[in-house]
Amino acid sequence: MAVMALDVGTKRIGVAVADPSGSFALPVTVLERTNVRADLERIANLVREYEAGEIVVGDPLRLSGERGPAAEQIDRFVEQLRKSFSGPVHRVDERLTTAQAQKALIAADVSRAKRKTVVDKMAAALILETFLARRRGTADPRP
Repeated sequence: MAVMALDVGTKRIGVAVADPSGSFALPVTVLERTNVRADLERIANLVREYEAGEIVVGDPLRLSGERGPAAEQIDRFVEQLRKSFSGPVHRVDERLTTAQAQKALIAADVSRAKRKTVVDKMAAALILETFLARRRGTADPRP
């Protein structure tokens, strides 16, 4: 069973999946948010398509490590996700993943318009890389 990661924002959800060996994360797609029910339905379709047995959700903590309004919104989303998904749902600190993804895309000379369409799935891949590294017992791959 594959592992899928979600970078849940207010407008978009970035999605990434692990390769079959669980060695690395592959950015898959970005879902435009509509409402929670429709979002969960589209996630369920991706879970079936990629045969995901686990989901990792980015936890948007404040830089101080405290939980703020964004983390509370994700708490509610994860609560709904757990009702519609029978496998384990993990949380991973996602502080700075979007900024790190933006920086990598800028370094790769990706245009601003193109960055907007891929940054969320890149952030999901970074969240998944962190989860996979912890599962392997290796260091967090993020600097």
